[in-house]
Amino acid sequence: MTEHRGPIAVIGEALLDIVETGDDEPRLARPGGSPYNVALGLARLECPTRFVGRLSRDPLGLILRNHARRSAVDLSLCVDAPEPSTVALVELDSSGAAQYRFGIEGTADFRWTAAELTRVPADVAAVHFGSLASWTPPGDAVIAARVGELRSAGVAVSYDPNVRPHLQPDAAAARGQIERALRLVDVVKTSDEDLAHLYPGAETAQIAQDWLELGPSVVVVTKGGAGSLAVTRDATVARLPRPVDIVDTVGAGDAFMSGLLDALYRRGRLTRDGLADAPWADVLDEAGLVAALTCARAGANPPRRAELDRA
Repeated sequence: MTEHRGPIAVIGEALLDIVETGDDEPRLARPGGSPYNVALGLARLECPTRFVGRLSRDPLGLILRNHARRSAVDLSLCVDAPEPSTVALVELDSSGAAQYRFGIEGTADFRWTAAELTRVPADVAAVHFGSLASWTPPGDAVIAARVGELRSAGVAVSYDPNVRPHLQPDAAAARGQIERALRLVDVVKTSDEDLAHLYPGAETAQIAQDWLELGPSVVVVTKGGAGSLAVTRDATVARLPRPVDIVDTVGAGDAFMSGLLDALYRRGRLTRDGLADAPWADVLDEAGLVAALTCARAGANPPRRAELDRA
């Protein structure tokens, strides 16, 4: 592995997914939340990772802490929060595709203060943020301010908007939130479903080019069974997915994100200057494999390094 200045810091929410199973046990609780899943996935791939979350003191918060620690996620930058944990209801269709509904009112994940985020040091190798915490007030503005400071200090920044139409029904407002965030980032990963909500009827290639003009060096788009693509100012690279028998898609996008960051980190390309020359075909293939292995089993349960090496 290439030596780096430090670990990857991941900022955002950690929550409990309450999954509708459709059998005699109608509800199954699993740790989740997009940034939390990304941190877990990175740590399982043996990439040094520090999760930056507001973890509740309630019993659900303890579950989230213990689950992360079992995968060697560093929680030393987390806030011990008095507010309750966030909960999401996950509904699976017949193909295993997941739809989410969130209970976020007054919960711990979105109450960031500037003082709490100063604990994220400027000597991290990169910082990743996104999802609910990046566009839910009042903490979203605080996260954006700290991410901007870190990027100004030379830290590479990655971002996944992880659009949730149930919480962002106004597509124009959501576009504004996300386009402002894009001015802070070097790598953005999104999905064709995100783009369909944000820009109805628009071509993916044109959206990616427009996003590049806002600041990122690369726009990565996942397209489910159609694979993924990376768009830079010089080229577009498209890759097909690894075939897999899907159990469900819970956490698939987050697993892809962790695989993407790990692949760049291990190649010494997760830097402000290193992204331009990244081997995007190889990086997308590795990220797609991490996502495929996650889809082959229930829940947001990303693979460990040994599983990836055997696949």
